Amino acid sequence: MKFNGIAKRSAVSFTDDLINSYNQCIIVPIAMEEPIKQCLIPLEPVQVEIVVVNSRFVADLECAESVDQARAHLARVRENHPTATHHVPAFIIGHGNSIISYCSDDGEPSGTAGRPALAVLQGSGLGNVSVVVTRYFGGTKLGTGGLVRAYGNAVREVLKNVRLAAYLPTTTLMFVTPYRLYDQILRLVEAHQGQVQDTEFLADITMSVRFRDEEVEAFMGKLLNLSAGHVQPMVLEQNPKTVFPLD
Repeated sequence: MKFNGIAKRSAVSFTDDLINSYNQCIIVPIAMEEPIKQCLIPLEPVQVEIVVVNSRFVADLECAESVDQARAHLARVRENHPTATHHVPAFIIGHGNSIISYCSDDGEPSGTAGRPALAVLQGSGLGNVSVVVTRYFGGTKLGTGGLVRAYGNAVREVLKNVRLAAYLPTTTLMFVTPYRLYDQILRLVEAHQGQVQDTEFLADITMSVRFRDEEVEAFMGKLLNLSAGHVQPMVLEQNPKTVFPLD
């Protein structure tokens, strides 16, 4: 069917175009190591609002490690926006070949809300992620294509603000250092992507630092060389699945 010479397109066609285009807008850096890419999650909740022809679309994204957590996320959003017209959820639980995905149009025309939101989420490279797009109707109908673009763009915009993390095996070390080595050790920690968990300044400085497991041996060797063997780290904790920030 045509209207003024322009072919009318279905919600499915618009959504398929979104899947193709947004898969080219993955938020994962190209240079990131492949094992890390396979276990990416959002580090913290993010909320972004866009306006489309007077309708407000509020995208609320957070980490969800189970279907129950994703449902709880939707319930909180509904509670926070009781007068909104629609609350459109989409989530992906798990990674790789072991995932559960879900979406709903929540009263919008079939295929115009949940599916485009989920399509963009799938193109992000994230797992264990839940997004809810809340719409406040602005008085003007957007049509099939307008709705697909609006819900897809709302998720795209919130993804731009996501800080990445990953589930990684980590080791936390504790060591005592003299003040004269403190600045050099901080630079060494940074060079090995360590995260300072605690620092206590007394006669000497006691530090607790978390590292990805593959960085531990190299860091300990350099620390021993720097301190001429005087700073001896001890293992405080080993965790096979730490939520580790990547930025």
